[in-house]
Amino acid sequence: MLEAADIASIYYATAIGVGIILAAAGLGSALGWGLICGKYIDGIARQPELRPQLLVQMLFTGGLMEAFPMIVLGISMWLILANPFIGAAQAALGG
Repeated sequence: MLEAADIASIYYATAIGVGIILAAAGLGSALGWGLICGKYIDGIARQPELRPQLLVQMLFTGGLMEAFPMIVLGISMWLILANPFIGAAQAALGG
């Protein structure tokens, strides 16, 4: 049977892991937007007449890229609110 201290340690380890995962996803998204916008400006500088087409492609690509942090947020919420590690620990200890 899991004790309160064991459950608390599982929860705080999960919270630390989720925090690191969310920080990495946010950093990746910010870097991705920076690269996308930089390439957009480079493309406009080379061929100004393609500005409308490049804008559409930039926003579409950015939207696809923003889906990743939202997926990570959903997985993080699942890990925090319905922590699967508690059940796994109880099963491993025969509880």
